[in-house]
Amino acid sequence: MTEHEQPVTEGELHAYIDGELPADRREAVAAWLAEHPSEAATVAAWRAQAEAIRARFGAVADEAVPKRLQLDAVMRNGGGGRRLAAIAAAAVIAFVVGGGAGWMARGASAAGPVSAGEFTADALEAHKLYVVEVRHPVEVTGAERPHLVQWLSKRLDYELRVPQLEASGLKLVGGRLLPGPFGPAAFFMYEGASGERFTIYYARTDTPQTAMRYRAADRFAAFYWVDQGVAYIVSGPSDRERLLQVAQAAYDQIDKGVPAKPTW
Repeated sequence: MTEHEQPVTEGELHAYIDGELPADRREAVAAWLAEHPSEAATVAAWRAQAEAIRARFGAVADEAVPKRLQLDAVMRNGGGGRRLAAIAAAAVIAFVVGGGAGWMARGASAAGPVSAGEFTADALEAHKLYVVEVRHPVEVTGAERPHLVQWLSKRLDYELRVPQLEASGLKLVGGRLLPGPFGPAAFFMYEGASGERFTIYYARTDTPQTAMRYRAADRFAAFYWVDQGVAYIVSGPSDRERLLQVAQAAYDQIDKGVPAKPTW
């Protein structure tokens, strides 16, 4: 590519996959890919993902919208949560099988490293989302602990060591399955006598091994560490000393009694 040629952007690569580039840019991108085999292989993988998505959902996108779900009918009948949800779902499917398939495929095939900050942010978001739930904070309760641990260990494909935190004044509420950066993630919730809640998030990661570290986020905070390709994030209220005490107790049991050395 000469200094006068327009560089090829990632957005153009996705548009190229989705057939949305003008003819002149389509030819330029094709020529650029011919000279860049590594990027061409990445684009080929994105295209394969996009085609798989279209093959799975394309027939649905081609179907006519049922009259009862058409916007004028919904509004005329007072709108209802279920009807609006159906319209939203239809819009998502249309996006996936239409111009957004390349972007969806890109996300599905991305293989770049995930930083400790990113997976810790995910764990904190899950913590903030579920600790306020009264009736449905978890999928499987702590009363079914053996089943819960076995189920999530099987889904994550490694044996989870789920700590007993009664000595820290916490009982296991239960757990649930969540999406992680490299597949499924496990999420366990604990509760104290005063109603304070702490969570432990487990997920595979390509982040290098780390000692225990701290991250604050609004009214919540987390201590996290990485060991043998697994990230562990203990989240809770922003009381740092209390959170460290819980995180240390969890670390000692998860890592078989080896004391952590927090880094600040």
